[in-house]
Amino acid sequence: MSDTPAPVPDPLGSAALAADLDEADLRSEPLRRLWGEEADDALARGMREPILRAIAGDSGVLATLGRLLVLGMPQPREAVADALPRLGVDGLVALGLARADEEIVTPTALLRPQSFVDADGVGEWWIASDLDEVALDGALPADHVLGVGGASRTLAETIVPIEVDRALDLGTGCGIQALLVARRAGTVVATDISARALAFAELNARLNGVSNIEFRLGSMFEPVEGEAFDLIVSNPPFVITPRVDDVPAYEYRDGGLVGDALVEQFVRTAPAFLTVGGIAQLLGNWESRDGVTGLARLDAWVPGDLDLWVIEREQLSPLGYAELWIRDGGTTPRDPEFTPLLTAWLDDFAARRVTSIGFGYVLVRRPASSEGPAHAPIRRREAVRQSVANVGAALATGLAAHDLLAAGVPATLVTASDVTEARHLLPGDDDPSVIELRQGGGLARTVSVDPALAAFVGACDGELTVGQIVAALADLFEVPLADLWADLEPRIRALVFDGLLVPGE
Repeated sequence: MSDTPAPVPDPLGSAALAADLDEADLRSEPLRRLWGEEADDALARGMREPILRAIAGDSGVLATLGRLLVLGMPQPREAVADALPRLGVDGLVALGLARADEEIVTPTALLRPQSFVDADGVGEWWIASDLDEVALDGALPADHVLGVGGASRTLAETIVPIEVDRALDLGTGCGIQALLVARRAGTVVATDISARALAFAELNARLNGVSNIEFRLGSMFEPVEGEAFDLIVSNPPFVITPRVDDVPAYEYRDGGLVGDALVEQFVRTAPAFLTVGGIAQLLGNWESRDGVTGLARLDAWVPGDLDLWVIEREQLSPLGYAELWIRDGGTTPRDPEFTPLLTAWLDDFAARRVTSIGFGYVLVRRPASSEGPAHAPIRRREAVRQSVANVGAALATGLAAHDLLAAGVPATLVTASDVTEARHLLPGDDDPSVIELRQGGGLARTVSVDPALAAFVGACDGELTVGQIVAALADLFEVPLADLWADLEPRIRALVFDGLLVPGE
């Protein structure tokens, strides 16, 4: 456990600190200009020496706060007092972010600017969290509160950008998802099993002037029993950890259950807390075992009358997975603890006959209507390995298209602006052997099409109706209209769902 107390999210102290940070311009771009792009990128890879070299001898306010709060390094008391004129050194200590003697201020937490881009625009927050392994120069304590990591950024990019009345951030950690969701929600409830994490999350909300978040302590859905939400988001502690002695169980990543049981529990339980039309989204791991794929196991956890959309981004072997998360805790192959930890992980996977572990995004929705065959729920499980962008918007497009298609294919369709066509011809041939539609944004899909579907997409400019285009193609290809439509219609639906075709005006 950590030997430092949790922060104290005092309203007045938080406001004073925010004012000092604002005056010092402790933000991403000024810091990047101060110590250079290369040094800034090196910090993201766990190296702070390039930054220290770049600002060596600089005793200015921004350099002082950069060393103290961004890097987690002790600084002279006088310099810190000059950098925080409103809060002061004693105020920083009172917030639980440092300890101090007559000469030196030693940080007990990090506080870093975090920029973001969402459907509402560009912004930046100050995010406090526990000292990382670079600042600690060793393994992390079990109750470590993580800052904004790769998983946090990934989940933020996948959240469907919708306006809601009530939202839930389950397992809030440092509070980054709650802050994001609060931009589009009337009220956000943020929960965590860790009181330390909630203290950081509340401090971060106060630092950034966000007042529509309520913080509750408890495990899984216990703190919100009997309530319903329009949006539930979670970056839960999904990491699969052996349940044996001497294997650290980090609170920020380990939910205390065997295998992928925590993800299963979330997926099975979340629907009961959704309003009609409500959406639950999470990141997670799922195991393939006993000859059953992880995606198939996940599908079985969700009732058939609910929408389910699972995107698997990567799949690791037991060895690759174990090494990834042992290193994440600050232990490397050079450390004597590495081999015993690796053995424990591999033994655990072998005992449960796990052959691979998948990682990705899960979306569950309670449909607004489930009456009639036209309202068949979404059941999509797919592996997407290519680079993606604006995933949340792509998911929103798919959900809206599914609902629209329940009434049939729209009368007019337009090819999305980011779609291009590629034709592959063998040398000497006039006709292409392969025709592909390529999506530039979203899930960046590549769809193989035949000449008829390619011609249909090429004609979708909003001027002609779908019926007029198909009738013209039937004449062109000399096939019965009914037969051509029976062939094209399901594939047109798929292109609309995937966002390659969009409804016309």
